[in-house]
Amino acid sequence: MTDSGPTGVAVVRRIFDLTRVYFWHMLAACSFAGITAAISVLIPKFLGQGVDEAFTLFNQGNYESAEIRSMLLNTAGIVLLVAALRGGTGFIYMYLGETLSQRVANRLRMLFFDKLQILSFSFHDRVHTGQLMSRGLSDIEGVRIFVQQGFVQVFRVFFTVACAAVFMVLIDWQLALLSLIFVPFMTYNSARLRLQLRSVWLKIQDALGELTTTMQENLAGVRVVRSFSAQKYEEQKFDVTAREVVELRMDAARSQARRGGAISFTFIAAWAIVIWFGGQKAIDGNITIGELTQFFFYLSLLRMPVRMLIGIINATARATSAGGRVFEVLDIPSEIRSKDGSEPIEITHGVLRFENVSFSYGDVKALKEVSFEARKDHTIGIVGAPGSGKSSVANLVPRFYDPDQGTITIDGTDIRDVTVSSVRESVGLVEQDPFLFDGSIRDNIRYGDVNASEEKVIAAATIAQIHEFIEGLPEGYDAELGERGVGLSGGQRQRVAIARTLLTNSPILIFDDSTSSVDAGTDARIRLALKELTKGQTTVIIAHRLSSLKHAEEILVLDNGEVIERGTHDELVQLGGRYSELWDLQRGDLGTVEE
Repeated sequence: MTDSGPTGVAVVRRIFDLTRVYFWHMLAACSFAGITAAISVLIPKFLGQGVDEAFTLFNQGNYESAEIRSMLLNTAGIVLLVAALRGGTGFIYMYLGETLSQRVANRLRMLFFDKLQILSFSFHDRVHTGQLMSRGLSDIEGVRIFVQQGFVQVFRVFFTVACAAVFMVLIDWQLALLSLIFVPFMTYNSARLRLQLRSVWLKIQDALGELTTTMQENLAGVRVVRSFSAQKYEEQKFDVTAREVVELRMDAARSQARRGGAISFTFIAAWAIVIWFGGQKAIDGNITIGELTQFFFYLSLLRMPVRMLIGIINATARATSAGGRVFEVLDIPSEIRSKDGSEPIEITHGVLRFENVSFSYGDVKALKEVSFEARKDHTIGIVGAPGSGKSSVANLVPRFYDPDQGTITIDGTDIRDVTVSSVRESVGLVEQDPFLFDGSIRDNIRYGDVNASEEKVIAAATIAQIHEFIEGLPEGYDAELGERGVGLSGGQRQRVAIARTLLTNSPILIFDDSTSSVDAGTDARIRLALKELTKGQTTVIIAHRLSSLKHAEEILVLDNGEVIERGTHDELVQLGGRYSELWDLQRGDLGTVEE
């Protein structure tokens, strides 16, 4: 990703499209914002009338009459009543604006999260997790603030300025024009400020993504950092990006302060104009003292929209950059998706076939014209050196990736012609380095079937040779695991993952070196238990421990993505090739393993 998503008006339009789902909510929020603004401009009107009435009574010599006290009390009461009414409508519009922004942000957040679930693994291979976290959290928060300020508060700003301008024109149009002469200058400065802030916010969001990536990598690799005593190096690396974020935010603050200062100066200049020309008009009798007072109050009332406008501009600039980054991800077409009108796959015989399959990670060739067939009640074994393409085979079956050429079929159906979800539901995959979630052991095993009974969970754990260990824990199956299964050894994590996959009861099972961290004896017991359980299922076992494959119906030997040998264990040993060499190397250690 290169921050090349939609920009400017296109982003605002798409945010508005998200908001339109809550049209009546938005209409209510904007309506109460307008009502609050309209009520606000009534206060100067009543105050001005009170001043005129007071001067009239003073001119009549009624300095201490009950009439003037009554007038002042009435004016104060009306102003308090209007202020209370404004407070009530203001609370409603602010509450509606906040709930609207939260709903829009939550909807966008769910769209973003759902998109990440369907984007291909090649996308996740390319993009740093920290960048995605930054877009899914900080950038969406920027959009939320814009919905509250840009869509709701802007109505209050508009209505306040419009209503105040109307009342000022009704009092004296000449003085009103002089008072509002700062508006074009303010508009120009606002437009310039928005352009400046947008470019700065783009850099800020990108830097925040890098900062999140650095922190995420540091936390994930904290054991490596400390084992190499690299804390200082990591602190320096983090400090560089953190300082960049600070400098960029300071740039935004400076731009906002410069333009904001210019706008405030122009506003004060309008005050000076009203003092001079308005005072002359009052002296000449063209306007009353009360009307001049109204002018001053209306100008004071306009200070709030001017200040709010600066915040709205900043929120808009942030939203157009942040929203562009979010929509860039939402607009990425998924390389792995179901064809229109495709149906779920129906598996009866469980025949998995690779036909001249080639696959690359970018420019790196992983598989070259690989062909094999696995059938129900048969086990296919795959061996090879690291980087030979073994895991690529495992990743292609559930369509984590699609092959560059060739076809992968199940019961004669190309897996690209059926729904992706049905293919993945049909394939149970256990990886070499399985991911366990933060939660109980029971919850992690039940991830394969959230409705599985306790008996099924225990049965799966027993087959995976992890039940006795779990029972020995103080909390048993309720024992909480840390992030990524912290607290369990590599072999224990693998056995929990095996139990999890067994609960799926998938017709096709793939074990990608899933017992590499398990001792040979436990591995043998797992194999014996699986042999009985997997009857009626198609099994592919990828392993570096060759004893795991002795009873496989066919074994493929991969080298640089090519199948260089194939046959049964005995046939390959007699062949005297690569497999035989590996067997000779391991035989001394594996000779006592149960066969």
